[in-house]
Amino acid sequence: MKIVSIVGARPQFIKAAAVSRVLRKTQGVREVLVHTGQHYDANMSEVFFEELEIPRPDYNLGIGSATHGAQTGRMLEAIEEVLFKEKPDWVLVYGDTNSTLAGALAAVKLHILVAHIEAGLRSFNRCMPEEINRVLTDHASDVLFAPTQTAVENLRREGISEERIHLVGDVMYDAALYYGKKAERQSQILNRLELRPKEYILATIHRAENTDDPQRLCAIFEGFAEVAQEIKVVLPLHPRTRAALVQTGLYDKVVRNISLIEPVGYLDMVMLEKNARLIATDSGGVQKEAFFYRVPCLTLREETEWVELVDLGWNRVIPPTSKERVSAGIRESLQASGGLDGYPYGDGKAAEKIIKSIASSEK
Repeated sequence: MKIVSIVGARPQFIKAAAVSRVLRKTQGVREVLVHTGQHYDANMSEVFFEELEIPRPDYNLGIGSATHGAQTGRMLEAIEEVLFKEKPDWVLVYGDTNSTLAGALAAVKLHILVAHIEAGLRSFNRCMPEEINRVLTDHASDVLFAPTQTAVENLRREGISEERIHLVGDVMYDAALYYGKKAERQSQILNRLELRPKEYILATIHRAENTDDPQRLCAIFEGFAEVAQEIKVVLPLHPRTRAALVQTGLYDKVVRNISLIEPVGYLDMVMLEKNARLIATDSGGVQKEAFFYRVPCLTLREETEWVELVDLGWNRVIPPTSKERVSAGIRESLQASGGLDGYPYGDGKAAEKIIKSIASSEK
């Protein structure tokens, strides 16, 4: 059996690492890895393949950044060429990026079976491009691997047939269990940045809804700057966020108050997450990783797909509409004592269940 896996962004590299590790141990299965190039910066791409021990991509399409329509269209065309050449039995797509949607569309139009890993997530905000990607990919895919019971219920409500839905758990939890100890052995980032455990806030901001709205961008970073007078704020700076800060004239002010660092590799990010007192983010993946390492999290968005984290008390959602709201949310979260214990993301064997399901479909 031949499987084409399509990735393009950092969270997808992490998910693919968990699945690829199982694929490589499965007899009679060959994986062809396609990197669309959606994240093309070396710090945001190449280092992940090295640290996560993912084989080098068989194809790097080098699409790069563009408007949503242009980027998705170029990916669709390039992925189609790969599928014509490779003629796989299955295509695996991950998450909710333009790479996800392009991979699913290219495959389904060629009548190749599509499996969507991390299916069923919903923010119920159609203004988010990720929400459109999720919904379209789910309805185009043949098999939907859901990470949580909530995701399963979302798919059922949309009329997707029961036999297409498989509750397997979250492959990012698989990765957290596997790589957490490796990070502690290998990462030196705390020493390099002179950070002490539980004495800093880790922040990540990259979503277009925050970076492309000057009012929200200002609210977030001025809120961070205010809190940074009391506790250090460390922020690996996404290229999109850097460009937005420069364009709005905020960069010089921000750099004086917040510890801005270059994007970091996965193992360094794990160490920063595990040792933070609080994580403030707009990333879906980082929200979950905070929970995996039992670090309180503040999500700077209107909503979250990971409602289980809010229900358990490990995550609070604050719309970043003003610097006062952001700083108050951070201060309140710093006083939180954690939340309920729970394991909504499975048993750490999601990848094994996914590959077992796909392999059995060929028998």
